[in-house]
Amino acid sequence: MLATSLVFGSFLIVMFFLIGVIGGWVAREYMMNYREIPKLHPEFYDHNGNIIPDEVVAISFNPDYFEDEEEDEE
Repeated sequence: MLATSLVFGSFLIVMFFLIGVIGGWVAREYMMNYREIPKLHPEFYDHNGNIIPDEVVAISFNPDYFEDEEEDEE
């Protein structure tokens, strides 16, 4: 009985692995070839529909900016 369970369990593991690989491959091909390219937000375009790369604002913070002063005193 143990041998039968091990054979069926091994078979199921291999089967689900192969289904996952094939399903992932098919999903990747669909995403790469048949999906539309994501569009940017409307605020990235001017009145004529051209992208405005110079006026896009990006904010970055210093990693130490939010540390508490109390931690430094210890």
